[in-house]
Amino acid sequence: MVTTVAHVYPWDVVGDPSAVERVASLGVDAVALAASYHTVRAATPFHPSHRMVDARHAALYLPVREEAWRGKRLAPASPSWMESDNSYGEASDALKAAGLPVYAWTVLTHSSRLGDAHPDVAVRNAFGDLYPYALCPSNDDVVEYTRTLVSEVLAVGRPDGIVLEACGPLGFFHGGHHEKTDGADWSAVQQKLLSLCFCGACVRRHDDPEGLRALVRAGVDNAVTSVDEALGDRTADVRAVRTEISRLLRRDLVGLIRSTSPGTRIAAHATADPWGTGPFATVAGGVDADVDVLTVTCWPGVQASLPAIRALRAETDVRTAAYVLALPPKPADGDELLEEWLAYAEAGVQEFHLYHAGLASASRLDALRHAIAGLPKSLP
Repeated sequence: MVTTVAHVYPWDVVGDPSAVERVASLGVDAVALAASYHTVRAATPFHPSHRMVDARHAALYLPVREEAWRGKRLAPASPSWMESDNSYGEASDALKAAGLPVYAWTVLTHSSRLGDAHPDVAVRNAFGDLYPYALCPSNDDVVEYTRTLVSEVLAVGRPDGIVLEACGPLGFFHGGHHEKTDGADWSAVQQKLLSLCFCGACVRRHDDPEGLRALVRAGVDNAVTSVDEALGDRTADVRAVRTEISRLLRRDLVGLIRSTSPGTRIAAHATADPWGTGPFATVAGGVDADVDVLTVTCWPGVQASLPAIRALRAETDVRTAAYVLALPPKPADGDELLEEWLAYAEAGVQEFHLYHAGLASASRLDALRHAIAGLPKSLP
């Protein structure tokens, strides 16, 4: 059975009496609603009260309950730009009332607010540069934060499913405020090397961390053509450390979900690349968790995405979802979107997660509606 899931923010729904019908009219099977999310400035092209929301820091869109977070070193903030401390709940109730299952879109290790306040738990590259947006789950405080976050999303949000984004360490690739890194012309390999973490907790995981740091620095500055070339005979050990960090966090959080809310559907953003740098955490070496679906980003288009889909499906037999883009630079063309999605379906994708039903213009919503209607009801 083909499944389609539209992504939205709470502010897309709260205060807009037409929002639920607009999303439902797309013909989607479920909605991924942001429960915990990072900094963003988002357009709201249809809202009756505003045209933009400036979410100035990472926030939890459910009540930040004192009893849940008391004594925790890391805790989320409430969104001051929302009138309610439970905008997720308000939006979720409205969507469920229309018969739409709601998946709690939960961003885990992406929080500039917490990284700025607690730099010791953020990713630090081989040159000593800090990535404050990237919390490193090598640190026990970060693991405790993600466990409490997931527990609260389940207990207070009561979702039908949960989407785990950034379930592992982020890296260089981020796209920060007024990003000015493109001119360095760092290759994908150099960006992967710049993503290897040397925070205090990660340093303790490596033998001779200073020697490893020197290898990584040289690899970046000498523009090596592969991570293996940079790390040499240390490649296997470094890969094992990096993939274990994501695997342990995934196993911990999925185990928590299964034990406390066994009927909740679990989707995890994933990549087969052991050196993955973004919010799609690596599953190289095995998923090692009872997830229902793994979602691979297909934003770069067919040529780049088909190899990523095939690599993920070679790594695991877990159901595969394609995270597809309906925003620029994609054209507002339903036929073109459908052609792209069918190529992913042919490669084994059984589910489509659509970005983004709240940010899209009327013409882009029409394109999404057309492409969704064109999908076959079932795939091989």
